[in-house]
Amino acid sequence: MNSKGTLLIAAGLTGLLVLVSGAQSGRYGVDSQKRKPVSMTRLYTGPDGQTHAEEMQARFTAGSANEVFKLMAITGAELHRAAPGTVIDWHTAPRRQYVITLSGQAEIEVAGGKKITVGPGHIDLVEDTTGKGHITRVTGNEERVTLQLPLSEQANR
Repeated sequence: MNSKGTLLIAAGLTGLLVLVSGAQSGRYGVDSQKRKPVSMTRLYTGPDGQTHAEEMQARFTAGSANEVFKLMAITGAELHRAAPGTVIDWHTAPRRQYVITLSGQAEIEVAGGKKITVGPGHIDLVEDTTGKGHITRVTGNEERVTLQLPLSEQANR
């Protein structure tokens, strides 16, 4: 598939994700001050060479019915599928990327044994391209499908 087609698929899936999450939270037709915050988990390598996680809030533009939070530019899109019970032991990310869980459940383990549960609609900004990395475990009895969006600017920030 050509890159234009891949980007169209990514845009469509991302739009669908936004619609589904908005419908589930009752967002549409509600005053923007009452909207549920949108957050993402950032995985990054600390000075200790270990992967750490922090929650980041999306800061949407205010004042219009269609608020926007700009993500970083991407170079393409990939769909990944992993069977229940799949464990990817300690590994670093192959590149800086967004990983959005579309279906299924997983657990991501970082430094100190901290575990982050991810499910449909969860957004990760994965930047731990060096160091020890993290463990990814597909939990539950359903396969996990993710949309991976590589960032066009690959320098660590």
